[in-house]
Amino acid sequence: MEFLPRTAIVTGSDSGIGRATAVALAQAGLDVGVTWHSDEAGARHTADQVAAAGQRAVIVRLDTTDIPRCAAVIDELADQLGGVDVFVNNAGAGDGRGFLDLEYRTWASTMDINLNGAFICIQAAARRMVAAGRGGRIIAVTSVHESQPKVHAAAYVAAKHGLGGLIKTIALELAEFGITANSVAPGAISTPMSGKEGDDPQPAINPGIPLGRSGRAREVAAVVAFLASPASAYVTGASWAVDGGMLQMGPMAGAHLEDDAWRERHHG
Repeated sequence: MEFLPRTAIVTGSDSGIGRATAVALAQAGLDVGVTWHSDEAGARHTADQVAAAGQRAVIVRLDTTDIPRCAAVIDELADQLGGVDVFVNNAGAGDGRGFLDLEYRTWASTMDINLNGAFICIQAAARRMVAAGRGGRIIAVTSVHESQPKVHAAAYVAAKHGLGGLIKTIALELAEFGITANSVAPGAISTPMSGKEGDDPQPAINPGIPLGRSGRAREVAAVVAFLASPASAYVTGASWAVDGGMLQMGPMAGAHLEDDAWRERHHG
């Protein structure tokens, strides 16, 4: 059975990678469910761009720390869209706390935002896909820190490792239903989360990245759109780094550090 997607849900699509992904999927012919947490105006701007691409957008607020409500939000969006063929888990946030200063409530909140809420949302979408019997695509936007550590980000890194492991596991379990599951792991991307405003901010020069610059949100969205398409039918359980080569720089970058600045504590 050929997979022919018509509907998608993209969490955290009020800006940055989420917005670029929603627009890319709309340009591919999908109606899109848009979620926001604190920026309703941003979500409406995304919806306008989806409409400009000729597709329908539905907007609902999603707070991934409100675990009991997460599944209901996905079901609400799926009901309004007439189903969910593609689910993109993009919502997430960091905490910026060093391990020794990390309070449990911050740890727990970071886990809820990036992993526990993601689990509930992904499970709700997968159940809808299985019930519909048309196959599906599940894509989690993780991070290069899905596989590599970062100082002052213990909770965030642990959550992203967990999300990557979840995706690999459900790829095995959902394959019999024609549902694929993959991760997209961005590196340094120019988005509002990194302090760059606008739909397509100018990438920053970064000598530590082989391609010499940060990435654009639309460059991540292009990989997500491929994984959401019929063309990716034989791809599942994989993690796709979109990082300009950053992950390949471990020993090379480490050998060229000239001071201990990377050890400094940052309180957030």
